[in-house]
Amino acid sequence: MGAHVLVINSGSSSIKYQLVDADTGESLASGLVDRIGQESSHLKHEAPGGTFELDEPVEDHEAGMARVLAMFAEHGPALIAEALQAVGHRVVQGGNVFAGPAVIDDAVLKQISDLSPLAPLHNPAHVAGIVAARHAFPTVPHVAVFDTSFHQTLPPAAYTYAIDRELAARFSIRRYGAHGTSHRYVARTTAEFLGRDEAELNIIVLHLGNGASATAVRGGKSVETSMGLTPLEGLVMGTRSGDIDPAVLFHLSRVAGMSTDELDNLLNRRSGMLGLSGYTDMRDVHDAVATGDGNARTALEVYVHRIKGYVGNYYAQLGHVDAIAFTAGIGENDDIVRLGSLSGLERLGIRVDPARNAGRKKQITVISPDDSEVTVLVVPTNEELEIARQSLAALAALA
Repeated sequence: MGAHVLVINSGSSSIKYQLVDADTGESLASGLVDRIGQESSHLKHEAPGGTFELDEPVEDHEAGMARVLAMFAEHGPALIAEALQAVGHRVVQGGNVFAGPAVIDDAVLKQISDLSPLAPLHNPAHVAGIVAARHAFPTVPHVAVFDTSFHQTLPPAAYTYAIDRELAARFSIRRYGAHGTSHRYVARTTAEFLGRDEAELNIIVLHLGNGASATAVRGGKSVETSMGLTPLEGLVMGTRSGDIDPAVLFHLSRVAGMSTDELDNLLNRRSGMLGLSGYTDMRDVHDAVATGDGNARTALEVYVHRIKGYVGNYYAQLGHVDAIAFTAGIGENDDIVRLGSLSGLERLGIRVDPARNAGRKKQITVISPDDSEVTVLVVPTNEELEIARQSLAALAALA
């Protein structure tokens, strides 16, 4: 029997899950309960026996977890509580409270809930999923793994915003970052692939998906990251603006009469690639560029321009860079974005080999020339495996 961990990622209307063997890294089964609380929910379960889907009402997260158990019971593999070493939960916001994974008890659950003002779209949903999972598996230890924990090593100069310090302290305003589980996994995996001691390496990780972030990693520790108090800051994303002059909001409030909620909706849901091009999927953007769509071309240029700026910034912060790793949906699959993000940086020792870069990458691939000063790689992320391993490490620390 391997080190089996059930990894759960609960959203406001969904439960994503994966059964992971933390020893081998193998995914034994995975699935999704989507559109929870709506008239008809969608269930999908992928196991060695095939993929199984159905649509039926799922009223809440408790009912969703019951459906997850039913899918395992009906389609396998057998999900026996005694065989599980842990249930690992992805939690977006750990604030200043959690610098690493935490074994969940009632006090930890309350702390996660109390941090909801910093992640109102995420933490309440995580709490609902944790409560449901604890009811489903009352005898199995549950562990919370936080997106923000990896970035708790940021120095004050990197996490401090230049606003009134008493106000910032009162309302916990600082840079927390996100995607930390992915950045942690990719940085460690990059070092292992290169056969180098992680403590000796400076790495820039570019997590490029619908949400996107960059992190500078020195000696295995995050020292700078692009997302801020929330996941809105930083790179251009599918629907999020990334960096913007805050005065734009004041201006729109005055001249367009937009409310706080309308401005929030604008920057989080109607901006980024959607706002610039009309598309959130980068494949659609490329297709539009190929047909001569000027808005799509500008959107793509803005996207890679922002990434390139962060690479240069983090190069300066680190002093030197040993490796740059692309990951996540766009980072792993989009050779146009990878090439465009690093072109023109040859004087910094950063080069991309067009032939090596071509196409999608399903495994770790070096895309820089052999004689490049900086090794550029594509490293497929595996947040579920990282959550599983951190969950077991948290339990081992208590033993």
